[in-house]
Amino acid sequence: MGWCTRQWGSVGKLLLYLHFLMMMMVSTSYEKSSPPSKVFGKSNSTALFGVQLQVQSSEQVAVIDNGLFRLYLSIPGGDVTGIGYNGIDNLLETLHDDIDRGYWDVVWNWPDKPITFDRVHGATFEVVTETEDLLELSFVRTWNVSVNETYAPMNIDKRYIIRSGISGFYAYGILDRPEGLPDIDMDQVRIVFKLRKDLFHYMAISDERQRIMPMPEDRETGLPLAYPEAVLLTNPTNPDLRGEIDDKYQYSCENKDNIVHGWISGEPPTGFWIITPSNEFRTSGPIKQDLTSHVGPISLSMFVSTHYAGKEVGMKFRDGEPWEKVFGPVLVYLNSDTSEEGVDSLWEDAKKQMAYEVESWPYDFVSFKAFPSSDERGSVAGQLLVADRYLSEEYMWGESAYVGLAPPGEAGSWQRENKGYQFWTRADKIGSFLIEKVRVGDYNLYAWVPGIIGDFKYDVNITIAPGSAIDLGLLVYEPPRQGPTLWEIGIPDRTASEFSVPQPYPTLMNFLYTINNQDKFRQYGLWERYVDLYPESDLVYTIGVSDYRTDWFFAHVTRNAYNLTYTATTWQIIFKLEKVIQSGNYCLQLALASANEAQLQVRFNDPGIDPAHFSTGPIPIGNDNAIARHGIHGLYWLFSIEVPSSHLCSGNNMIFLTQAQAKGPFQGVMYDYIRLEEPPGNLNY
Repeated sequence: MGWCTRQWGSVGKLLLYLHFLMMMMVSTSYEKSSPPSKVFGKSNSTALFGVQLQVQSSEQVAVIDNGLFRLYLSIPGGDVTGIGYNGIDNLLETLHDDIDRGYWDVVWNWPDKPITFDRVHGATFEVVTETEDLLELSFVRTWNVSVNETYAPMNIDKRYIIRSGISGFYAYGILDRPEGLPDIDMDQVRIVFKLRKDLFHYMAISDERQRIMPMPEDRETGLPLAYPEAVLLTNPTNPDLRGEIDDKYQYSCENKDNIVHGWISGEPPTGFWIITPSNEFRTSGPIKQDLTSHVGPISLSMFVSTHYAGKEVGMKFRDGEPWEKVFGPVLVYLNSDTSEEGVDSLWEDAKKQMAYEVESWPYDFVSFKAFPSSDERGSVAGQLLVADRYLSEEYMWGESAYVGLAPPGEAGSWQRENKGYQFWTRADKIGSFLIEKVRVGDYNLYAWVPGIIGDFKYDVNITIAPGSAIDLGLLVYEPPRQGPTLWEIGIPDRTASEFSVPQPYPTLMNFLYTINNQDKFRQYGLWERYVDLYPESDLVYTIGVSDYRTDWFFAHVTRNAYNLTYTATTWQIIFKLEKVIQSGNYCLQLALASANEAQLQVRFNDPGIDPAHFSTGPIPIGNDNAIARHGIHGLYWLFSIEVPSSHLCSGNNMIFLTQAQAKGPFQGVMYDYIRLEEPPGNLNY
């Protein structure tokens, strides 16, 4: 099979089916030796009747059948113990216990205490709605002081909705902290589904990111690498995967793109998908990254996490603060196909279902009162312009701007916001935008424009009432700017993707990303290539000579000096000034796309001056780990650094950028954009 299976063309798809058949033969003994702990009936192929519920008290299970599939939920725990579909008794992994197949969990801690992994099992069970066309079930865990060392102090209501004619089920949760509960931090809320490893081998996240995946035992026989999630496959079940890297973070995705992902079984052709029709309940805005699906096979619905951001985006509840939030609904969608193009058709069908779910949001069949319908929501419209007098005498369109409503805060606070709801859109070519389906409440309007530094915030609070349609008219963003541009490095797009991303080590590759060159930053171990490319001295970049696409390494990392002893690294920017303007200060606009346990020091023409002319200090709670986790960006940081003319000279000048924290390989920063500005007064037009 070899390389052809990685091209995903027609020949590759044929080979994929041959692979599935081979895997089914291999898994025969698995099925015979591991019967399910409960017997799951096979679903009918068509919906011949409405939604039916059977509560089997003796087995503590609720069985729901809508004629297309069967869903098995533990009572009163509310765990998904089985999914019968397409002639398959159970899509979930029957080798696991019932409570370890489809479940909710919360990661939390008392302030300054170790974290606790809390599997959320309901204590009471209730049928909320039961009609021929729809069934909604509720599984509630109410917190009380007697379990204060075990469960997160909040009330959690897990709900499932099964509809007639829908091949799949909706899941959502209500997390509630009444006033007066004790202080906690909460860093993760998610739903986990563990699928049968004898069936599901093909994973799809996007049109470009889909492939045959390793088996879980391949990780066990592999070679652990620099952190536990990364493993070199040395003796995989599928020999074509030998020598590849498996790492769940290689399949992470930004919120705005994390709408549908899942797995495909080849025999019978069956798809399992998680569809998230709205990001309103996710934390930290549209470009926050998170996990999707990975080896297990496992699919995740991530609601809250600190991935690619650190504790700064984790929830902190203090002084008895009351709080309630609805997470979801998300749809677990099931599909099947008997045609020869099963893989393609299942993925395309999942995308069509995703589009339908997005269009249907907010759902009109959710019974919970705190989930507002369309006519209980509002909208905000306007047009964003950019005023930068050193770029253009005229206003510029806020083309393709990200524009969003989030809880009130400072400019840019949306990327660290975690307790409320956010609503985002993209402006068109002339900066016009419409944000629809917004929950009632008080918001600030935020924006940022690709190609322009900084964050915009509308200076008036916006109150959304039921049915409101607010038109803000023309809005003008004046980005940070002191004077005309002397030179610049990079593109202000909040990522480091435009810089030099090296080729991975030939022995440490994920072949998916040798095909999809756009995502080559997702390869493992790229941080180690810095020392290979700069073995004797650190990076030197000369303005007017160097090219940031080839000469600016994508991450400013530490240097492995000897025997895992790490040292700080100092990069140099060399530039020439014909004459130093004495009438005012210069300004260095320095934007970071990521910071992980870093401290950036900036010096001008004197590499030894102490203290440095400017230092970020240990970047506050900057722990996004994007370097190790192939993220190309974490949180955005912008520093506008005044540079007295006395620091510069006529002729050649040097800027020294030192990443001073150096205890390990993953400390460092990714730059988004650097610009040196003259003192104000000299316009470019």
